[in-house]
Amino acid sequence: MANLPSVEELLSAGAHFGHQAQRWNPKMKPYILAKKNDIYVINLDKTIKMLEEAGKVAARISSEGKSVLFVGTKPTARAIVEEAAQKTNHFFVSNRWLGGMLTNFQTVRKSIKQIDKIDQMEADGLFKELSKKEVLDKTRLREKMLGVFGGIREMATLPGLVVVTDLHHEHIAVAEARRLHIPIIGICDTNVDPTLVDYPVPANDDAVKSIKLIVDYIAANVTTRSEVAKTADAESAAKKFDDAPAPRKRNFKPRKAAPKSEEKSETAEEK
Repeated sequence: MANLPSVEELLSAGAHFGHQAQRWNPKMKPYILAKKNDIYVINLDKTIKMLEEAGKVAARISSEGKSVLFVGTKPTARAIVEEAAQKTNHFFVSNRWLGGMLTNFQTVRKSIKQIDKIDQMEADGLFKELSKKEVLDKTRLREKMLGVFGGIREMATLPGLVVVTDLHHEHIAVAEARRLHIPIIGICDTNVDPTLVDYPVPANDDAVKSIKLIVDYIAANVTTRSEVAKTADAESAAKKFDDAPAPRKRNFKPRKAAPKSEEKSETAEEK
């Protein structure tokens, strides 16, 4: 286990600062120490205990060979989650959470497959046979898709754990993970509902230093994904999602027009 941050380190990072009193969520009351200048102060003793528990969970789940997904799309959290994922060789979402990224994972894998196809076209020299406009369109499409899927490009299966830096901002990610019963570690400021996550860590979710201190501790407890596992995941993804047969299309035959009755025919002739 990595060394837990001290109370002094958390204080220095501003982890104890909550939101204004009128913006609080009553379910955060057990983690609030006091109210000062109309701002709630978080009890850092409880933060340390719950952070230690979150670290143990991250260590256990990652040691079982399951992947960890770090989520932080706010400007203050993007670089932090990217660095944590890259250090541990796990995954991240830092640009934008696309609805269905977990609940519609098979479709996401098909979108990622388009990035691979464009890369392969460039490697095979097929770009030389295309017009400048076609090359530019494909390059822009790749860049756009990498911005959304770049951090999960090699994620073969659903993650075993999701680490969320802001429950309010990442509410869609939290909802999808809950729907799929994926364990969630979440930084909980005084304005969120801590019961939405399995392992809440009460702390300031706006300060860069506070987010970094907590995410770095969790990442330090995560078992690094080996290159062997990385290759195996890629092969598993290709077998399970990328090469999955497309659903069969049904051939609908047009119905034959019903024969006109003799009475209608006679009426038409009289007219």
